[in-house]
Amino acid sequence: MEHQVLTNDVLKFLKQLEKNNNRAWFDEKKAVFKAHEKSVKELYSSVLEGLRGTDEIEKLKMFRIYRDVRFSKDKTPYKSHFAGSFSRTGAKLRGGYYIRLKPGESFIAAGFWAPNKEDLLRIRKELELDAEEFRAVIGAPSFKKVWGAITGDELKTAPKGFDKEHKDIDLIRKKQFIFVRNLSDQEILAPDFVKKVTDSFVAVRPFFDLMSDILTTDLNGTSLLD
Repeated sequence: MEHQVLTNDVLKFLKQLEKNNNRAWFDEKKAVFKAHEKSVKELYSSVLEGLRGTDEIEKLKMFRIYRDVRFSKDKTPYKSHFAGSFSRTGAKLRGGYYIRLKPGESFIAAGFWAPNKEDLLRIRKELELDAEEFRAVIGAPSFKKVWGAITGDELKTAPKGFDKEHKDIDLIRKKQFIFVRNLSDQEILAPDFVKKVTDSFVAVRPFFDLMSDILTTDLNGTSLLD
């Protein structure tokens, strides 16, 4: 099956939107925006189809172009990028995938953006007990070649109840567990974009498998799903 290919017109529109981020301009270009939004959704749907060949995906969510400016100093009404996320299915499959398209600033990401406090504590307790397998997975050469180093927000010091001198405190103090792969405009416009993204997301599965195992068991390895 042939995959949707993004056209440069989409990037041109986003550049114009960034320069003309106001309602009057956007309303005039509304039909053009809708056409580009449709093509991007088709592109993301192609990625979804590819992912479902290797993973269980519950849904694709396309994020709205409209910004929530209620609590922001930046009152521009529109985002100058397209973005979408893919949620894995069920309690046993953890983690999520993300794609952002923006001229010169496109990237794909995978991981855990906002783990709830119970999940975050469980992850930290696992790392406190033994982080060897975690480091082996994210440090594997084949993994790092695609995704590089782990990133995400972290505390400046140890979380409450954890030793700040622990040998794995660099991991324990993390609040997010995210991997990001930046993509050039040339890469996102290429015919193999969908394959490259799908292959990259498949490459993160060892990390998702490990994290899913951690988050569905207690520290003794007993399943929490039974």
